[in-house]
Amino acid sequence: MSTGIEALHEVRREDLCEAATTLARAFVRDPIWARVFEGVSAAKMAIWFQGPILYCWEFGRVYATSERLEGVVGIVPGTCARMTMRRTMQAGTMRMAMRMGPQLMLRAPKMMRIFAPLDADREEHMGEREFTYIMIVGVAPEHQRQGHGGTLLRALMDDSDRTGVPVYLETETEDNQRMYDHYGFQLLRKITLPVVDLPMWEMLREPVSQP
Repeated sequence: MSTGIEALHEVRREDLCEAATTLARAFVRDPIWARVFEGVSAAKMAIWFQGPILYCWEFGRVYATSERLEGVVGIVPGTCARMTMRRTMQAGTMRMAMRMGPQLMLRAPKMMRIFAPLDADREEHMGEREFTYIMIVGVAPEHQRQGHGGTLLRALMDDSDRTGVPVYLETETEDNQRMYDHYGFQLLRKITLPVVDLPMWEMLREPVSQP
């Protein structure tokens, strides 16, 4: 049985809203997003998470463990890892942003300051190298600890080994850092994000040569 990308469910455009809801629920207790979205309703959070999902659908791929969308991952090539204004407009995320209302729109500059160091570090680490960027990955709370996250990661790792393209990501908890270490990711740098004063781990997995 295949464990590669072809074994995953490629999310259709009509399912992007549901995929975003899965991610919003997955990150509800995440230390960084809990701080950023303090006082924001779950429905508004789900609208925000449509942004990275739309972006990955436009410039990369969005996969799920199955049609039930227990776990979702959005990836893009390294050349599109930085979400520029032109790209976000092309992906339609600006139209989505208008639906968030002033409560979240006013937080956009703060979010940009928080995550700007990640873009700079990523470009420093990778330079001109080709890589796949895991922009976002999460599993709905009721499906966690059932292997869905591992299913997504193994598929991406198998694809990386087959194509010879490394995989880059950032994660915001030490438990996640240890999990990614188990899948062969190496820690490049641990930083403290501005504004929220919380840590982030920047990690890279080099492909394993095929026999």
